[in-house]
Amino acid sequence: MAPKPKEKPKAAASPSQPPPPIEDLFTSLNRHIQRSEFTQAVKVANQVLSVAPGDEDAIRCKVVALIKADKIEEALSAIQSSQKVSFDFSFYKAYCLYRQNKLDEALEVLGKQDKTQPSMLLESQILYRLGKMDACVDICRNLQKAKIDSLEINLVAGLISAGRASEVQGTLDAIKTKATSSFELAYNIACSLIAGNKLKDAEKLLLTARRIGQETLTEENLADDDIEIELAPIAVQLAYVHQLLGQTQEAAGAYTDIVNRNLADEPSLAVAVNNLIAVKGPKEISDSLRKLDRLKEKDSQKFELARAIDLKLSPKQKETIYANRVLLLLHANKMDQARELVAVLPEMFPDNVMPLLLQAAVLVRENKAGKAEEMLGQFAERFPEKSKIILLARAQVAAAAGHPQIAADSLAKVPDIQHMPATVATLVALKERAGDINGAAAVLDSAIKWWKTAMTEGDQLSVIMREAASFKLRHGKEEEAAHLYEELVKSNGNIEALVGLITTVAHANVEKAEAYEKQLKSLPGLKGVDVDALEKTSGAKPVDGASRAGLAEAQEDGKTKEKPKKKRKRKPRYPKGFDPANPGPPPDPERWLPKRERSSYRPKRKDKRAAQVRGSQGAVVRDKNEPSASATNSNTSNSKSNQSTSSKGVSQSAEPLRPQSKSSRKKSRK
Repeated sequence: MAPKPKEKPKAAASPSQPPPPIEDLFTSLNRHIQRSEFTQAVKVANQVLSVAPGDEDAIRCKVVALIKADKIEEALSAIQSSQKVSFDFSFYKAYCLYRQNKLDEALEVLGKQDKTQPSMLLESQILYRLGKMDACVDICRNLQKAKIDSLEINLVAGLISAGRASEVQGTLDAIKTKATSSFELAYNIACSLIAGNKLKDAEKLLLTARRIGQETLTEENLADDDIEIELAPIAVQLAYVHQLLGQTQEAAGAYTDIVNRNLADEPSLAVAVNNLIAVKGPKEISDSLRKLDRLKEKDSQKFELARAIDLKLSPKQKETIYANRVLLLLHANKMDQARELVAVLPEMFPDNVMPLLLQAAVLVRENKAGKAEEMLGQFAERFPEKSKIILLARAQVAAAAGHPQIAADSLAKVPDIQHMPATVATLVALKERAGDINGAAAVLDSAIKWWKTAMTEGDQLSVIMREAASFKLRHGKEEEAAHLYEELVKSNGNIEALVGLITTVAHANVEKAEAYEKQLKSLPGLKGVDVDALEKTSGAKPVDGASRAGLAEAQEDGKTKEKPKKKRKRKPRYPKGFDPANPGPPPDPERWLPKRERSSYRPKRKDKRAAQVRGSQGAVVRDKNEPSASATNSNTSNSKSNQSTSSKGVSQSAEPLRPQSKSSRKKSRK
């Protein structure tokens, strides 16, 4: 056995080496920051702070490096520990809170600081995320004189999100900026064109934006996958334009390609998944639910959007995704999951009415239409400023549930649509179904009064008056109907109104009806017909080939009609050797039926000898009453098949609701 080698004596501990000069540390810190090595920069900054505690430059470099390294929580801790420093870190704190989506706190911190260009720009970003688009646009306009890079991109995005897309072109002309100056700006302007329903122009500009982006990012030496991820919003928006243009197959193919390749940022992927589900509709519900599951938090059992998606999507986009999730669950008849998701939506979107509408949809799906009507009615009374869409939904639910009076009352509480022809027709039909004839007539009278005083062009007044006259005539109000028809005849000389007037007046005043009858033009072909003689006849006799009126008209015009050719009767052809004079016995009427269904069919008798035992001596003979194994098996199988058949016949497939799923789109890159 070889001897063990002797261990080398340990070196004595050297005295602690002095730290490098602070100038060298700052040089190293600057080098790491220039190379975007932020983790190393934080370590060097800590070395500086160990030598010079409270150094403002070192603390600021550490905070910025932590933010750049996406270590927001550590950056906030560093800011909190540097309160004794005279430097004001409020801007950095507000930015960290903004990154954590604590928007109200970030806005409060910024409010205590002086208005500077960086703070105003950050404030506009926070307001944009909060959905306060008008305030965001005002700040961007105030910063125009500062000539901040890419400010026009944020300004255009704010205008579009604020519903002021019509101001985009004027804003570009004022700041003298071309739409194709950058692919981000071209993308946002294309979104404004979509908002203006200029879909073809938007498609062209999106294609231009994709080309410019490809060239720009290639010059920056980005990898192909990174370029595709950067341009994913343009690809999704192009697919959305195709969807709006009715090119659903192209749109679905583009969405599917984006989802399957998974080369897109989180918001673009979420929009692509949602819009693909909207294109498919109620088809492939299980696949659509699986695709939506890709957007939720991995560790969460409930459906909750992933944090990266939740931070970057607008409130409207998030609301649309959650709404489509609920609709898919209703189509899939997963009522427990739908009820659970709907219960948390009011807290997530407290200012919107969509959660309430989804709750009503769940109740209707559960055959609780009365409870849905009550819930919607209470909300409309508490929040009259949001009551329009709620009342319309209540009217739809009540009408579908067979409650016409509740539906009519709900529609009557929406004042700005009372005079519209569609609303008038719906109200009249609902009140007529509820038996309120006077109420229906009052609706028509009110609409006629409104259109008489309205300074608008069109034939809405004549249409409503004609329908009102027809309605009143149908319900025994001849005088009011005659008055309406008379107004129509005097105003525009409508022939239909004149006919209606004659028909109505004839019930009460024949002479007046005859006077109006003279205004009717004579019909062609009635000149040679003696009406008095026609009334004295017992009835019209059929004439071969044409009517009497047709013959009289033909004789008057001197035209002769050719007589129809008579078809030659052919002798029937009989089989060879058949004598029609002596046909013989008639054929069997059951000759086309199967043999088993004929009355003369007699089944074959079973051979009794088959039951006798055939075999060697000593074979066991079974009793006739004892069933064999094969018979038992066959009986068992028959009973099972009968059970399965009966179970299939009892179950019924419930008809799902068909609410249209809604499409969310990314309006701006902010």
